[in-house]
Amino acid sequence: MSELQRTEHIEGKTITFGIPCYNSADYMDHCISSILEGSEYADDIQIVIVDDGSQEDNTPQKADEWAERYPNLIKAVHQENGGHGIAVKTGLEHADGVYYKVVDSDDWVDAHALSVLLDYIRTAIKTDNRIDLFITNYVYEHVVDGKQNVVDYRKVLPEGRVFAWNEIGHFHMTQNLLMHSLCYRADVLRAGGGLPLPAHTFYVDNIYAYVPLPRCETMCYLDVDLYRYFIGREDQSVNEHVMASRIDQQVRVTRIMMNSYHLYEDIASVQLRSYMVNYFVIMMAICSVFSKLSDRPHAMDELKKLWNDLHDYDRRLWRRCRLGFIGIMTNLPSKAGKDITSGAYRLARRIVKFN
Repeated sequence: MSELQRTEHIEGKTITFGIPCYNSADYMDHCISSILEGSEYADDIQIVIVDDGSQEDNTPQKADEWAERYPNLIKAVHQENGGHGIAVKTGLEHADGVYYKVVDSDDWVDAHALSVLLDYIRTAIKTDNRIDLFITNYVYEHVVDGKQNVVDYRKVLPEGRVFAWNEIGHFHMTQNLLMHSLCYRADVLRAGGGLPLPAHTFYVDNIYAYVPLPRCETMCYLDVDLYRYFIGREDQSVNEHVMASRIDQQVRVTRIMMNSYHLYEDIASVQLRSYMVNYFVIMMAICSVFSKLSDRPHAMDELKKLWNDLHDYDRRLWRRCRLGFIGIMTNLPSKAGKDITSGAYRLARRIVKFN
């Protein structure tokens, strides 16, 4: 029996919330309080605050104060700056919970939705019912206009029961399973050598939401709006200009995702394979769009190399990414093609409001 097939009886912590913090003093209190209040300070929850080498504010002191105030619920871990991915991994290393969920320090969780999730998780553990992944909705909270955009999976996933990949429906492009919507069993994340999250790299949440999926055999979707995600600040990693300036990191993340699987050979479930292929199509499209928007001198050379490497690694996936409608529209030649691609992206951004 494999590690992931074994059902464990673990006394103590039901779930660990990992909170990566980097100069987060202005945000982290609200994030931490939302978890404590939503869980009603239950002794089976755990929060691991990972101070990722903060130096510009009092994040380290705040982390220690929270841990001193709630020593049975909160750990404070300090490390040299390694970036978001390393902080996520550090949180997992220190996690005692059966389940692990990442909540970024500038986001927060809804109290009612958290109570629903905890009830389901506790029941699953108590009844010896192994569920590898819980999925919940997330909400974009737009800073500029104060509007909300809820991403749910009502027409895609069975609700409120255990299901397998062969029962899922078709995901729209705006419905991908992101880190915000996922709560894995910790042993799923630790299996297979763990998570290939690189240091000093943004956008690693895509790896987190992609690589562990084939390790999950049983899932449960709860139609509650758990995760609240601020979007629209100028300094955010998903801001258009920031993404263009960090296109090398987007390419790095996409390459790691590419090398994680030969999708058409490794993924047995047709439905899961289709989902992962479509997700990767979007990743390649993002690389193409932001390489064109970037002022980095070698951005287009790096993009060309990524496409060539994909062609050599998995020609079938290359055809799906490059010769499909999205691949064609995001790789139009000449300056006119670049202008069309950029204009289409900005129109989509205004309609969908994804950054």
